[in-house]
Amino acid sequence: MRTYEKTHPWIKFSVNLSQVHPQLWINLGECKSKCEHITGVPLRPTTAKKLHQLYLAKGVLATTAIEGNTLSEEEVLKHLEGKLKLPPSREYLAQEIDNIIKGCNQITDAIASGSPPGLCLERIKELNAIVLEKLQFEEGVIPGRIRKYSVGVARYRGAPWEDCEYLLERLCDWLNGEDFKSRPGEGIIYAIIKAVVAHLYLAWIHPFGDGNGRTARLVEFQILISSGVPAPAAHLLSNHYNLTRSEYYRQLEQASISGGEFPPFISYAVQGFLDGLRSQLEIIRDQQWDIVWRNYVHEQFRARTKTTSQRRQRELILELSRKTEPVPIPELKQISPAMAEAYARKTNKTIQRDINTLIKMGLAEKTTQGLRAKKEIILSYLPVKAEDAS
Repeated sequence: MRTYEKTHPWIKFSVNLSQVHPQLWINLGECKSKCEHITGVPLRPTTAKKLHQLYLAKGVLATTAIEGNTLSEEEVLKHLEGKLKLPPSREYLAQEIDNIIKGCNQITDAIASGSPPGLCLERIKELNAIVLEKLQFEEGVIPGRIRKYSVGVARYRGAPWEDCEYLLERLCDWLNGEDFKSRPGEGIIYAIIKAVVAHLYLAWIHPFGDGNGRTARLVEFQILISSGVPAPAAHLLSNHYNLTRSEYYRQLEQASISGGEFPPFISYAVQGFLDGLRSQLEIIRDQQWDIVWRNYVHEQFRARTKTTSQRRQRELILELSRKTEPVPIPELKQISPAMAEAYARKTNKTIQRDINTLIKMGLAEKTTQGLRAKKEIILSYLPVKAEDAS
């Protein structure tokens, strides 16, 4: 009998999902559908780049923030753009970010080149070496090397050091084995479960002297993106763990206390992943809605841009479309610098005439708060609802 079997009996390389709540399978199916939707969605190159940068920043920040990195999301975005200046005492924070970005880029580049990285003992060691590159750490910690001493996080003690290499090899064999072999068309579903299980077991084993959590999250990212999960979505689990940090630690502890029965941890992770996917699709939907709306406005004015007033009306409705709330009528002239210039020498009768034209065309409507663009007119198949009597 190995030592870990006495000290960590919950590490048993098995998972029973036969009794989980049906909601887990519903959520996994929705995750698969939404990943496929994001993968095939057409976006402006600038929008796609912005989305990628935003979720890369969220993901790498979350990966490091759980372990103490204090940079803000805004600072990470500035760092990605090469605009962040930190004092010497905080430069290590940017290095932690750079290391995670390096790991993510190495993974995506390998997949893009047709040589996806496998999951094995040496690969996990390699990822830990990337995580700790150019950083300061305690004496005895060697990047990419299995620890030779006991470690703990809060009340949790890592697996016995003499069993760590054996446990990592067992973990890789298990994750690469039949339990996680997907059926056709279900690769993403199996990959999500596999990524969560890999993360959990690496947290339990805690094989390195430092950077275990960051290494686990890079392994998780590698599993997800290798299965076809789009890059922005592959960062969502790390972001979820960071946003719900206290619940994350509670779920980790409960999974070990329960004797290794961890379907609740999987359900917790999958729900967070799904929430993140929904949020991403909302951003994508808004971008597509804006593109189609602007095309629609241009179509409506195609034969109505011969005069200055018609062109002004078109620009007014396009500027109004950028606002999420109705704009008070007196403020319309100042809705943008371009509109301020267009109405500089115009009377209130002119702005009222423009408003009436846009309303008559069905592009705008008056409310008690002001004027709003009726962007919803281009949405098809909205749910049928009874009109509010009020």
